[in-house]
Amino acid sequence: MTVSAINTTTAANSATAASSASQTVNGTVNSINYNEFLTLLVAQLKNQDPSNPTDPTQFVSQLASFSAVEQQLATNAKLDSLLTQSSISQAGSLIGKTVTSSDGKTSGQVASVVISSSGLQATLTTGQTIGLGSGIKIS
Repeated sequence: MTVSAINTTTAANSATAASSASQTVNGTVNSINYNEFLTLLVAQLKNQDPSNPTDPTQFVSQLASFSAVEQQLATNAKLDSLLTQSSISQAGSLIGKTVTSSDGKTSGQVASVVISSSGLQATLTTGQTIGLGSGIKIS
C-alpha cells in the first residue's frame, strides 16, 4: 500500500469520525469532547503525508478554537447555575405576598413557587397559578 493510499484511507476514516461527531440522534446533537478532539488531532498528525506535512499553525488554531468553545460552554453552565440560585432566592421572598397578573385578571396571595424551564410559577392560595415574568405586580 502506498503513502497516498494510506493517507486517503486515513482521511476517509477521519472524515467519517468527524461527521459522526455531529450527527443527530433522536433530536439530540452528539458532539466530541476535548479528549476525543485531541485523539483525532494526534491521529491526523500520525497519519499525515511526510512529503507534504500539514501546517502546524492550523492545528494550534483548531486547538485554541476548540478550547475557547469548551470554556464558553463551562461559563454558560456556571451562569445557568447562578441564575437558578437567584431565582430560588427570589422565590422564597414571594411566599405570603400578593401578586397581580400583568393583565390584572388574576390576583392573590402566593402559597408556593415552582421553578420550571419556563421560569417562576406562583401558585396562589386560591389554587390559581401565575407566571412570574415582566408586568407582574407584587405587593
